[in-house]
Amino acid sequence: MTRSAPTRPISADAAQAPRRIPSVERLLGGAAAEDLAAYGRTALTEAIRVVLAGIRADATAVPDEAAIRAAATERLAAERLSSLRPVFNLTGTVLHTNLGRALLPRSAAEAVAAVMVQASNLEFDLATGARGERDDHVEALVCRLTGAEAAVVVNNNAAAVLLVLNALAMRKEVVVSRGELVEIGGSFRVPDVMARAGCRLREVGTTNRTHLRDFAEAIGPRTGLVMKVHPSNYAITGFTAAADPVALYALCRERGVPLAEDLGSGSLVDLAAYGLPPEPTVRAALARADVVTFSGDKLLGAVQCGIVAGRKDLIARVRKNPLKRALRVDKMTYAALEAVLRLYLHPERLAEELPTLRLLTRPRAAIDAQARALAPAVAERLSGWAAVSVTECISQIGSGALPVETLPSAALVLVPDPGGAGGRRGAGGRCKRLAERLRALPVPVIGRISGDAVILDLRTLEDEAGFLDSLSAMSPASGEAPNSDGC
Repeated sequence: MTRSAPTRPISADAAQAPRRIPSVERLLGGAAAEDLAAYGRTALTEAIRVVLAGIRADATAVPDEAAIRAAATERLAAERLSSLRPVFNLTGTVLHTNLGRALLPRSAAEAVAAVMVQASNLEFDLATGARGERDDHVEALVCRLTGAEAAVVVNNNAAAVLLVLNALAMRKEVVVSRGELVEIGGSFRVPDVMARAGCRLREVGTTNRTHLRDFAEAIGPRTGLVMKVHPSNYAITGFTAAADPVALYALCRERGVPLAEDLGSGSLVDLAAYGLPPEPTVRAALARADVVTFSGDKLLGAVQCGIVAGRKDLIARVRKNPLKRALRVDKMTYAALEAVLRLYLHPERLAEELPTLRLLTRPRAAIDAQARALAPAVAERLSGWAAVSVTECISQIGSGALPVETLPSAALVLVPDPGGAGGRRGAGGRCKRLAERLRALPVPVIGRISGDAVILDLRTLEDEAGFLDSLSAMSPASGEAPNSDGC
């Protein structure tokens, strides 16, 4: 990725230069052929007019024609920078919601690219020549990997929950433990989603203790669904109790009421087998529930989507619901999801080929060795900005997965130079200034501020060359020096 230089200030000696502004046509006539080819005559004309308007509003003298053309092309270059850009996620959170969650494997990216540039059989059955069903592209794989009878895909897990509630319990009661009425990022609250789905919430138990008898007493003629919700971003400890999930499932079957479980993240493999903290798998959840919802871009390691898997008759009701069309996903999502699901068919290579699992399972010793090897090169590039050292640190999985579990890691510690980044500011101000400058790099580097330092957790750093290349924009050799005034 290239980054245009900051637009240079247009100035001249007002006492010596006359106020004769060149015409647009004259400026265009002298424009470089490569600028006309890159931006087009129409865009370059508009940019020149904008620059000239600024000159007319200024009281200083007119700059030369070359400076005016340069200002116009720099303006166009800045406009071409994409708003959605790659960054280095060195925050210590592997599945960072604000930074795009799971990274796709190369096979998924190639699958997406293939269907983006030409027509595809998204809703077309190649065998019969008739209209097909979108979910057919991944349903068999989901069922094979989870034990479900059927499955549908929507645009995220919140949509999956909304769809299940509306399809299975509209105008009926949904029984939920008070300890599972969670709020996740973006003010997504379970009670609010139920209300939007047209359901009536029936709370049972208390915040810290809910028993099987609480559910038994609540289930009645008005009950449409019993629901369990994964406490994805918090944990209740101490004097607690929860209904045994197997016993709760048996109770629901006895009463003829479906049991749905929102797993939130949703893992397809036993993470404990990879040395990670255990997390309920979708297959295990389906052994004690009729319907399970989970995300595609968290522990599963695919693209953003929500998956509803479970009993065939219930999934059929979900699929026929009018909201399904409103919440459906496009061909790129199916292509990426299918490619990732296929990786799970080769579990011996999964930790190597699936980026999410590869990053989560990196040993601390390897990350520490990487940090010590990189430290001298980083220190060279940040000379005058910060002193660089190595420390042990703690990473987290993120995105609501295993909220209280952490992973040992290693990080680069950047302590801002008092005479450099931030200048006369205090330690906090210098850290903020350094973090801002790191975010302004050609490929932004996103870390976290802790105490009097900026911390770059290297658990998720695989492109070392690209990282150092981006940092080179701050090196003394680049011609940029830290501003002591913190501007």
